[in-house]
Formats: sequence, C-alpha cells, structure tokens
Amino acid sequence: MIWLEYVIMQRALIACILAGFLMGLIGVFVVRMRLSAIGYSMSHGAFAGAALGVATAMDPLVTGLAFASGTAFLIGPIADKARLHVDTITSIVFPLNMALAFVFLTLTPEIGLTSQVANVLWGSIISVTNNDLVYLATLFASAVAIVYFTWKELFAIMFNRKLAEADGIRTKPFVYMIILLSGVVITFSLKLVGGLLIYALIFNPASTTLQFFEDMRTVVIVSPLIGAATTVSGLLVSLVFDLPVGSCIVIVSTIVFAVALLLSPKRRRKEENGNEK
Repeated sequence: MIWLEYVIMQRALIACILAGFLMGLIGVFVVRMRLSAIGYSMSHGAFAGAALGVATAMDPLVTGLAFASGTAFLIGPIADKARLHVDTITSIVFPLNMALAFVFLTLTPEIGLTSQVANVLWGSIISVTNNDLVYLATLFASAVAIVYFTWKELFAIMFNRKLAEADGIRTKPFVYMIILLSGVVITFSLKLVGGLLIYALIFNPASTTLQFFEDMRTVVIVSPLIGAATTVSGLLVSLVFDLPVGSCIVIVSTIVFAVALLLSPKRRRKEENGNEK
C-alpha cells in the first residue's frame, strides 16, 4: 500500500512539473498575442470533448483532443474565411462548448458526480497514468522544439503583428499553430486540473512573469518555471488540506499573481508616470 501511494505521488509530481512547464510556456504566447478569449474557448472545447468521452465510454483524451482541434479550426481558419472577428467567433464557441459539456455529463446519470465526471470537472492525481507522463513529456519536448525553431517569427508577432506582416512574415499560420498547440496542451493537462479551471493556468504564470520582465527571452524561460512551481505547490496544498488538486493549483497560482501585481515594478512605474502627469 505504501509503495502504491509512493508511485501515485511520484506520477502526480512529475505530471505537475511537466504540465506547469507547458502551461507557462504556451501562456506567454497566448497572453502576448492577445489570445486570452481564445484560451477560454480552447479549454472548454477540450472540456466538452472529455465530457463526451465519459458519456460514450470512449477515451476522454481522444475526444477532448478532437474537440480542442475542432475549436482551434473554428477560431482560426474558418473565422478568417467567414471574415468574422476572433472575438465574435469565440463569443459563440465558448458558451456552445460549455453547453455541450454539461449536456454530455447529464447523459451519464449512472455515474453522477463521481469517478470520471469528477476527474473531468476538477482533475484527479489518482487518474494520472504512466502513459499520461509519456504524452506530457513528448508534448513538452515538441513544444520547446517548435518555439526554438520558430522563435524569430513568434517574437516578431508578439512585438507587433502588423509590423511582422509588413516585414514579410505570414503571421496567420503561426497564430493558428499557437491556437492549436494551446488546445493540445490543455487537453493533455485536463486530468490534473480539470476542465472548469484549466484556463487559469494558461494565463497566471505568464501574467505573473510579465509583471517583472520585459525581455521576451527571459519571460519564455521564467514563465514555465513559475508554472511548474505553482502546480507543485498546489499539489502539496491539496495533500495537506485534503482538497481537490486542480482547485488548489489555481488558487496558489492566483495568489502568486496577486503578490506579483503588488510588487510589480511595471505597475509602480505606471503609477509614478500617472502622478507626474
């Protein structure tokens, strides 16, 4: 029994570190490219897909990935083809995904709010498997490689998308890539944090880091570290107080962001400039 508990905790700790790194890394591009609304839609697209998997006895990971990819396709290429603003399409997709998620969950009355449904809603460290760790590690390596080889284009788009286009960069494929990658990362992290809270972990580490640093290379390095630190801290808090791990991770990351905002040199400079005017 003790050995089993050790194995579960070891898997949970590794999953927290990998998911924290991934969320912190992808969150930088989501925040800096002003894709926050898209982040909400992507997270709840993965949530709806996972709920469908539970309702149909399919693998929630497969259905969650399918829904996240579909949402990315709707928000990206289809929105552009229809000449709709991103905010318009996300305003439609976000509530639709939430509605579908709860419809799918109500189709599983025999399960109720136990087992798989609770895992989809709030996350569960017990449900993390060795395969999940392999997926997260592979995804992390892939994400780092993608950022490394496309850094020049991504940096230009984060700085100013219009200037990047004027410089000859086809920005749409890179934006689509970040949207899709965020959906994949969210899907593979659902087991840890849960569908209702996962989007917070995309924004909090990056937003915290941006309170202190302006150099984007530094931000891309520090944000994943903060993401990993907050997920591990949330895991420890959940164990100490016997609370849902996903909720604790989000609470810890939010507190860290609030403290960063209070200590932020950027905020102080803005206040000083405002007082001078």
